[in-house]
Parts: sequence; C-alpha cells; structure tokens
Amino acid sequence: MQELDYGMVGNRIRQVRKAKGWSQDVLAKRSGISMSYMGHIERGTRIMSLETFVNICRALDANADEILWGAVHPSAAVLDLLEPSEKGKADSYSMYVRIMKSVAEIMSES
Repeated sequence: MQELDYGMVGNRIRQVRKAKGWSQDVLAKRSGISMSYMGHIERGTRIMSLETFVNICRALDANADEILWGAVHPSAAVLDLLEPSEKGKADSYSMYVRIMKSVAEIMSES
C-alpha cells in the first residue's frame, strides 16, 4: 500500500488553489476552516480529517486522487467498463448499472 506524503498533498492543494488565483484565506473560508489551519495543511505539518479533505476538494472542484497521489487512479470496475473483457458485454453492462446507481445514491445524499 502506498503511503501518503502529507507535504506533497499540501503542495498539490496549494498548486490548485494558486491556479484558481485564490488566497489561502479564500480557500479556508470555502472549506470551513481557519486560514492558519489551511497553512498547516499546505505545508504538510497537520493531518486533516476526511471531512476537511472532502470540503477542500469540493471547494477546489478537484479530484481526490489528483490531490492525494498526483494522478487519477481509476478503479478496476471503471477500467473494465472502458475495456470490456472477453466474458461479454452483459457483465460490463450490469457493472455499469451498479456504478450508476451508486453514483445516483451519492448524488441524492448531497
């Protein structure tokens, strides 16, 4: 299992924030945290809660994989949909339906 580098996570948050032209204060307010705490997150000196991480990703409109790892890592289920196996399209279609139902449930909770 790959270990998180909180300094790199913070650096990626900073890069996305700066690309949007936002100050730390703007992102902190949009994420519901203090500017001081945002500074610690960007420097990697504090570990944020999952809730704070989600709020930052939402505020930045950023993909969690990109922030955590620097690249998007699609799940095996998504890869199977993009490149169906020899088992046939029926399996891929049912997987697609399950994924879409899950996404719809998550969206309705928001």
